[in-house]
This record gives sequence, structure tokens and C-alpha cells, in this order.
Amino acid sequence: MLDRLHNPYLLLVLTVLFWSGNMVIGRALREQVPPLSLAFWRWAIAFLLVLPLALPPLRAQWPRLRASWKAVSVLGLLGVGGYNTLAYIGLQYTPATNAALLNSFIPIATITLSWAFLGKHLRTIDWLGVLISFSGVSIIISRGDPASLGQLSFNVGDLWMLVAVFTWALYTVGLQWRPAAVDPMLLLAAFTFVGLLALAPAYAWELSQGRTISVSPGALAGIAYTGIFPGFLGYVFYNRAVGEVGASKASLFLHLMPVFATILSAIFLAEIPQPHHYLGIALIFAGIYMTTAASGATRAR
Repeated sequence: MLDRLHNPYLLLVLTVLFWSGNMVIGRALREQVPPLSLAFWRWAIAFLLVLPLALPPLRAQWPRLRASWKAVSVLGLLGVGGYNTLAYIGLQYTPATNAALLNSFIPIATITLSWAFLGKHLRTIDWLGVLISFSGVSIIISRGDPASLGQLSFNVGDLWMLVAVFTWALYTVGLQWRPAAVDPMLLLAAFTFVGLLALAPAYAWELSQGRTISVSPGALAGIAYTGIFPGFLGYVFYNRAVGEVGASKASLFLHLMPVFATILSAIFLAEIPQPHHYLGIALIFAGIYMTTAASGATRAR
């Protein structure tokens, strides 16, 4: 099993599975856990998990980490303090359909930013894979009627989600500039520490508004899940995979979120999949396979 976890594509699939579970948990707990509280405690748990693994290399690698404080600060603000917090806020105002549609633009935003800042270009087959995968996302979101996408109305929540999308795209591209030769656990701890510093005043403000967690076993279990799986393991896996396959291909796997969200919602929320779900899932897998298989063939030559 540990050998299989060296495969970056498996790491990406597991990451998206964890993050899809986060969406289901967030929906289930939306009346019990306010968005900034969920973001803060998610990362507090993740920080406690990564800290014992980050402390051993800290003394030897501190000079390199300190020399890269600008990159570490920016990536911590974007990836930890930014994306999920902005998405949680956006979901307070916008329907899940709009949020899922905007979230599906992350691969396209990442590819665009990679082209603009890194000069990277995808081949025709890569672009075709992205388009096929995105068409599958559109079919799921539109419930099999793509014409209905033109009837969506947008509000302030959609603006929050759009900012969240580009925040994550910037984080993914920005991983190119993370400090080299720094232990991944130490780097994740540094990102998380920066993110928590940014989230702390926002969380305090939310508490001052009287928005507190309704403590229950379900709420505590849900918060624990977000910290352990999407927060800790998800970021460990994603950061490693991006380093191996690049930002553009890694972001394509985010199209799997509607797939896993559909499956998990059927299991835990009794939302039964419809035929358009299966068609959309097939197209998403086809697009991802087209891109990753073509990449493998290129490396084999």
C-alpha cells in the first residue's frame, strides 16, 4: 500500500476524495458550525498533526525556511488561509450548483496562470482532455440539460467563490516557488502556521458576532474529519503530486469532485444518482485518462 502511495495520480485521487467528503461534511454541518469556525479548527487540527513530524528537521532546515519566508507566507495565505475560507463564506450566499460550477473552473484557471507566469503550454490532446472532463462536470451540474446553465443567476456568493477559485489556482502555480530541500512536513507546518495567523482574527470576529459552534458528537466528528483528511493528508498528498506532475495536470483531477460528491451524497445523504450523473462521471474519467495516458506515453518514448 505504501508503495502505491508513491504514485502521484493515486495521491491526487485520494486528495479529491478527501476534499469531496469535506463538501458533504460542510453541507451536513452548515447549521451547526459557522464557516470561519470550521476553517480555523480544521487547520488547528491539521497543525497539531503535522507539528510532531515538522519539529525534527526544523533546526537543520530553519535557515533555508527563513530565507524563503516571502514564498512561505504567500503560499500559506493562499492555500491555508484563503481558498477554503473564501469557499465557506461563498456557500453562505450561493446555491451549491453555482458553487460547483465555479469550482470546476480551477483547472482552466490554473492552466491559464501556468501559461501566463510559467510559460507552460499544453498539447492539443491535453486541452481536449480538459474540455471533455469539463463537459462531464457541466452535465452533472446542469442535471443533463446544458441549456439550463445559461439560466443560472449569480450573486455576491458567486463572487466569493470566483475569488476562491483563483486563490487556489495561484496556490497551485505558486508551489513552483516553494523552498527547495525543505522537508515536506516542515513546509506544510509553516504554511499552516501562516494560515492560522490570518484566520485567528477572522475567527475572533465571528465569535464576537455571536456565531458559535453548536457542540454535538456529529459536529465534533465532522470537524475532526476536516482536519485529518482534507486538511492534513489532503495537502500532504496534493503538494507532493503537484511537484511530480505539475500544476496543470494536477488541477485537472479537481474535476473528480462532482463525481465523488455524487457518490458520497448517495451514501450519506440518501441522494440517489440519476442517469446524467453516470454520463458526467464517464466523461470526467475519459478526459482525465486521455491526459494522463498521453503524458505516460510521451515519457515512455
